[in-house]
Amino acid sequence: MTPGDAPADPSPRLPMRHGDRGPAVSDLQQRLRRVGFDPGADGVYDDATRDAVVAFQEKRRIRADGICGRQTWMAVVEAGWRLGDRLLFERRPMQRGDDVADVQRRLGGLGFLEDRVDGILGPRTRGAVEDFQRNSGLTVDGICGPETVAELDRVGRETVTAVKAGVIERDQLLSRARESTSLLVVIGDLGGVGALADAVERAIHGTGARVVVTAGPDGSTHAQEANALDADLFIGLTVADEPRCDYYATDGFSSQGGERLATLLAAELAAAGALDRAVPVAGMRLAVLRETRMPAVTCELGPARAVVEHTPAIARALERAVADWLADPLPTTRRS
Repeated sequence: MTPGDAPADPSPRLPMRHGDRGPAVSDLQQRLRRVGFDPGADGVYDDATRDAVVAFQEKRRIRADGICGRQTWMAVVEAGWRLGDRLLFERRPMQRGDDVADVQRRLGGLGFLEDRVDGILGPRTRGAVEDFQRNSGLTVDGICGPETVAELDRVGRETVTAVKAGVIERDQLLSRARESTSLLVVIGDLGGVGALADAVERAIHGTGARVVVTAGPDGSTHAQEANALDADLFIGLTVADEPRCDYYATDGFSSQGGERLATLLAAELAAAGALDRAVPVAGMRLAVLRETRMPAVTCELGPARAVVEHTPAIARALERAVADWLADPLPTTRRS
């Protein structure tokens, strides 16, 4: 075992839902209690447990359905880590948790990390830890252990991380928009929208952008492919009962470019009249949004009948939204 590396938390049989009983439910309930939620009676996935799961999901910006699936379980595990509980260092698979996010916020507030707060310890966070250690006279090993945590505590917590990270993203977006409109856009078919993804690909070519379509149900895989391509923009599409557009947001960071595109997409879909209802926009912490390194949105379109009947109109609406985003990638209130 790598020094300081605790064994991975074993995943129970998932999903867990209302009516389930047993040790796995007790484990979930204990974890929920540790992060401030009251799941009710021990070992029974009753109404109180379901309500606690919903409240946790809402706080973590993931789909609030009261069911503990893989994403919810991993989020509960990550929420239980506090800075100092374990050694933090770059490895494969990458360490994830609220302790990592805490380090990222602190390093960002001190000027050592110019990146989003995603709670994933990759090479950029490791490099920031090394820079902090070097400037603090500590052993430069990229490992956030007791001495590094103590030094972070000594210099104090900062509250400017979100502002700093937002400024970095804003400057990058404006610079790219000025340099070229021939950007790389990845369209992710997250399930059931192959024909629509192809139509969107053809339409967005008209903006001058290069387009790549990826397909599959796993958001992390889409993120890995978009990152490997060094894409400038990711749009994930799927069919759902209720339409919605989401961008990445968490405590301490909100993607300005993603928020702008999600807002434009919702507005263009409404103007096209292609769907039966308005499309709400929200900041979420879904895996594909969290793990992509570029502005990203997911667009759930529905009902399915409307998507099939209005595929050309939806594709044109997405094309217009991307064209508007390329010309002006920042929300109205954040362009100063």
